[in-house]
Amino acid sequence: MNFHAQIADSAREAARIAAGTGQDRLDGPTPCADYDTRTLVNHLVAYTGIGMELRARREPHPDDLATRDFTADPQWARHYAEQLDRSVAAWADPAVWEGEIASMPAEGTAAMLFLELCLHGWDLARATGQDYRVAAATAERLLAAVREYGEMYREYKGFAEPVEVPGGAGDLETAVALSGRDPYWAG
Repeated sequence: MNFHAQIADSAREAARIAAGTGQDRLDGPTPCADYDTRTLVNHLVAYTGIGMELRARREPHPDDLATRDFTADPQWARHYAEQLDRSVAAWADPAVWEGEIASMPAEGTAAMLFLELCLHGWDLARATGQDYRVAAATAERLLAAVREYGEMYREYKGFAEPVEVPGGAGDLETAVALSGRDPYWAG
């Protein structure tokens, strides 16, 4: 199933949140216990910006991708938004959704990139005092992906144990809680 519209929606939101992240906020805490804001931004840019396009093109990640400090460039947020546009465009090709990427069905690779984009986009929004807003269809797809891949992510320490889902929680809050994050984290 191609969910390109939800990838595009979450990419627009990640770009908006990045644009609202000042250099003065990069040393603060995030909902990801192992990441300060700078580390989170660098992870987000590496894997959901550059990495998402490379996966669509079936090209390997550069050896130094995980260690680059994208935030050293004061224009990192603009460059990230431009890269997200290229990544979203790469996934617009229906042929990208066929076959395998890195020994996994292309749709599964897309789902894991989508999880990174949404959840770390949410993390960055929370870390910088911004709201995270995506369409209902995007939140619904996120929840489905968290349910499908949650155990695997926990096995590899990508997710913590699920947090209790608050009563009346929507799809976004439920997805966040099931990924091991406090949906109401405020620093």
